[in-house]
Amino acid sequence: MTLKPASLAKGCLLMAVASAAIASSHREAPFITTSPKVDGTDFYMFRSYEGVAADGTGGRSDYVTMIANYQPLQGPYGGPNYFSMDPNALYEIHIDNNGDAREDITFQFRFKNNLKGTPLSIGNTSVPIPLIQSGTVAAVNDASLNLAETYSLTVVRGDRRKGAAQVVAASLPKPVDYIGQKTLGDAAAYKAYADKHIHTVTIPGCAMPARVFVGQRQEGFAVNLGRIFDLVDAPAEVLLNPALKDAEGANGNHYIQKQNVTSLALEVHRSCLTAGAETVIGGWTTASLRQARLLNGAPPSGHQASEKAGGAWTQVSRLGNPLVNEVVIGLPDKDKFNASAPKDDGQFLAYVSNPTLPALLGQVLVGNPAGVAPTNLPRTDLLTTFLTGITGVNKPATVAPSEMLRLNTAVPPVPFANQNRLGVAGNALNTDPNKVNDNAGFPNGRRPKDDVVDIALVAMLGGLCVINGDNNALGLNGVPGVPSLASACRPSSVPLGAQSANVHDAVDQAVVPFLPGFPYLNTPNPGSMKLQ
Repeated sequence: MTLKPASLAKGCLLMAVASAAIASSHREAPFITTSPKVDGTDFYMFRSYEGVAADGTGGRSDYVTMIANYQPLQGPYGGPNYFSMDPNALYEIHIDNNGDAREDITFQFRFKNNLKGTPLSIGNTSVPIPLIQSGTVAAVNDASLNLAETYSLTVVRGDRRKGAAQVVAASLPKPVDYIGQKTLGDAAAYKAYADKHIHTVTIPGCAMPARVFVGQRQEGFAVNLGRIFDLVDAPAEVLLNPALKDAEGANGNHYIQKQNVTSLALEVHRSCLTAGAETVIGGWTTASLRQARLLNGAPPSGHQASEKAGGAWTQVSRLGNPLVNEVVIGLPDKDKFNASAPKDDGQFLAYVSNPTLPALLGQVLVGNPAGVAPTNLPRTDLLTTFLTGITGVNKPATVAPSEMLRLNTAVPPVPFANQNRLGVAGNALNTDPNKVNDNAGFPNGRRPKDDVVDIALVAMLGGLCVINGDNNALGLNGVPGVPSLASACRPSSVPLGAQSANVHDAVDQAVVPFLPGFPYLNTPNPGSMKLQ
């Protein structure tokens, strides 16, 4: 059938709706909505571009930055308790450096909330104050903090539960959330305060020092969240007109950018992450809770004293590539995916090889399931991108198909100003001479500037098959190491044709403000910010 422009635009926008949760995994599964402190929202992994030259050398270019974001949609005005991390949780970043779908290195973060119990003398009675600060805050471990948060960092080599664990740091201070300008000063003052919490650490077994920062950051993901989920309440013409790309976003209803998240950022020399001659690493972040908890109906005085947790660690959150659980995994298995490990991803294969979303869009919007759905089944383009990596880009020499974010550490970083927001796909789709040949972005790792929603739109609608062409330029007609999975991923298998490579979600990731160096994500919004 022939698609009318309006129907096509609506179809593309609904794909953007599905992708709104893609890039930022906010509330992506039923159980995790009940435990926001362990809800992973985004995972970034990239060659550090702080201070690098145009040729990708110098500065911090030999380091890899990993950022795991947790606690979605933090209203900056969230007092009086704000957004401390869960002391009864285990937060982890995992690295697979030999392609076998099992963690080889794990970085573990545990948190403590230290209540000082600051009192005021009221008459002849000493009474604890109700706030987490008793005055202005400017220093690490400031005396005005009534609640001081610290964390430990441990590295585990081998299995994350049975491997050899070594403490990197036992107690590192975490900056208090940006309560407001009266408490912590303007944005420049808060940045100076937060920067004091960038710690240099020595990782056992690594000859080069590492850096770590844990603290609140401005949400770095661009999406027109409110209108998108209000039954796609956005002008259709915006989607297909690049000139109007930002009309709905940064200066209008880009609600999510006015929120904050908590970032666990770690910068490690690439030689400390790779193994042997293999330059590709895979990464993902998880959070786990104790298997059981007891609630005290008459808790003693203290901080978070109502709960007593015990039992084995139970994984409740998982995030690698910014797509899979939100728009690929079916609703009955979303909690199962969050609890699973990459080595067991065969159980979810049908969700990737035969995705339901493109057909659903066609059925709902144009009355024809084949109207927008690519016809190359199994979807070897998606299987390769998400489960093995692309040959010549980010596929390990030997690989067990599994979902994780893969980074080729041999690819030099690109300075922020020259980064193509469409990452690797932008090489074929972008005519800007300053932003081509950028192989250092998604799906080869992920940088803050990478517009993963638009890239995901391109992938889901078959744009990679358009780029693959009739000569299989990207090797997407099959899945490396799985000869039984093959399909004709070529332009003729994409109903939308070349137009599938040009859709966008009406907001521009490239306009989101970021820092030029570690920890890269911007200073958070203050609690006393002026609301638009």
